[in-house]
Amino acid sequence: MFSALLLMLVLGAVCGLILGIASTKFRVEVDHRVEDIRAMLPGYNCGGCGFAGCDGMAAALADGDADIDRCKPSKPDKKDAIRAYLKDHPKAA
Repeated sequence: MFSALLLMLVLGAVCGLILGIASTKFRVEVDHRVEDIRAMLPGYNCGGCGFAGCDGMAAALADGDADIDRCKPSKPDKKDAIRAYLKDHPKAA
C-alpha cells in the first residue's frame, strides 16, 4: 500500500515537472491589441463585416487585413477610437 502511494506521488511530481517545462517552452505570445480592439467593438457578432464575429474582426484589424468601416453597427466615435488606437499601437515586427 505504501509503495503504491509513493509511486503515485513520484509519478505525479514527474508529470508536473514535465508539464511545467512544456508550458514555458511551447508558450504562444498573445497580441493584446486584439483583446483591446474587441472591447471597443459593439459585440453583436452579427457577421455583417464578413468575419465570423467580433473576435474575427478584431484579429483582422490588428493584423491590418480589414477596415473598421466594414463594421456596420459600430458608431462613428467608436470607429475613430479604434483608428486612433491602431495608429498609436502599431503591429510589432
